[in-house]
Order: sequence, then C-alpha cells, then structure tokens
Amino acid sequence: CSAIDACESSNGGCSSKAECRRTTPGNRACVCHAGYTGDGIVCLEINPCLVNNGGCDRNAECTQTGPNQAVCNCLKGYSGDGKTCTYISLCSQNNGGCSDFAICNDTELTERTCTCKPNYIGDGFNCRGNILQELLRDSNTSRFYFHLEALSIRDISGPGPFTLFVPHTDVLNSDPRVKEWIAKGVMPQVLRYHMVGCANLLYNDLTAITNITSLHGDLIHISYSQNLLVLNNKAEIILSDAVGTNGVIHVINQILVP
Repeated sequence: CSAIDACESSNGGCSSKAECRRTTPGNRACVCHAGYTGDGIVCLEINPCLVNNGGCDRNAECTQTGPNQAVCNCLKGYSGDGKTCTYISLCSQNNGGCSDFAICNDTELTERTCTCKPNYIGDGFNCRGNILQELLRDSNTSRFYFHLEALSIRDISGPGPFTLFVPHTDVLNSDPRVKEWIAKGVMPQVLRYHMVGCANLLYNDLTAITNITSLHGDLIHISYSQNLLVLNNKAEIILSDAVGTNGVIHVINQILVP
C-alpha cells in the first residue's frame, strides 16, 4: 500500500494562488501565497491601500501595484516621497508669479492671489509705482530720470497727475546738444518742457488735443494723422500709456526744445 498524495491532482483542490501542503496520507492543507488572503480554497489579492491608506501620507494617493504591494504619490500641491508629503506654497517660489511689487497670498491648494503693495497700482501681476519709479525701471526712460536726479528736479514727485513726454534713452545719450544745455545751465528748462501738470493724458486723449502747456510754460503743439501722434511737428510718440500712480509716460524719438 502507498500513501495517497492529496496534492497530486489539480493542486489538491486548492486555489491557484495557494500552496497545497500534504499533511497526513490522503489529506492536505491549502495555504494562500504571500500577498493573498483566504482559506486556501479561495485566495484573494490583498489591497494594502484599503487599510490606513497603505501607509501613505494622508495627502498622498495609494495605488495598488500587485498583491499586497502599492506605491504612494503625493497629491497635487504637495511634495515628498508619498510616505511624507509637505504642502507646497506657491508664494514661496518667485513670489508665486506675482509682481515684485505685489503681495502673494496662498488661498488654497494650487491657488494664490496677487495684490499690489500700498502706493502701487495694477492687477498684482504687473504693479506700477509713481512715474519717477517707472522712469527708473524702464531702460527706455531711465536716462531722463538720471537727468532729473542730477539736477534735483522734483516737480513730478507730488500726487499729480502729470503727463510726461520722455525722449528715448538712446536719443538723450546721442544728442550732442545735451552737454551744451547742461554746461549753459538750461537743461532744467528743457526737461520741464517735456512735463505737463494737472493732466493724465493717455494716447487717445492726445489725439483730440492740439496744444498743451508744459511745466516750463511754453506750449507743446500736437498733431495726429495717419495713426501717428507728433509733437511740435517733429517728435513722434513711439511708446505710450505707461501709467503710474501719479501720471502717465509717453516715449518720444526726439528732444523737444522750448
């Protein structure tokens, strides 16, 4: 007589996910493989994500990858290895994409607001200060600012509003008359001839005006034709409507001479 091997045929009736183990002659035990649970006749895959989020952080997603196996991935707005996830502040990097002159506030996951700081105007992404600050910030107009500073001209530092017609930096750097005017002490008059007080005149406003009085006291003649605004029949406005808290700046391609 020979002992009957209960596991010899069809895995002893055990699940294909189980091991059939001989016990006594004609008997066997079914034991589920690692990663499976059940009585051995029926073995089900263990999903670790169903218990305690699979050991992942509460701000992570647990994804089953196999029997009793899973990976943890931090949710959007968080960073880490999945076991530990830390909130990412949008404002902590590059001021959240807000202007350098704005305050960034985290509001919720992947959201933030940008608000211009006091004494600045704009939408939070583009914030502008007063026209002196804007002159300095823009390379097209910064030379005009340096001339104002060198001569201690403070006419446009008040609440305004003011309208400026600023010769492009390249023009101020290349025109030989500038050195002559500085030497003769008349540069302040030339600079003030580019300023208009008590008016915030945008490009569209200027198209309907023929003359305005500068802070120097002389008139500036304005003509508009073929989509061009020309001052004193020679200086074209090439950049316009740089709005600050106390006025607006237009860039022109020639120096106005009173």
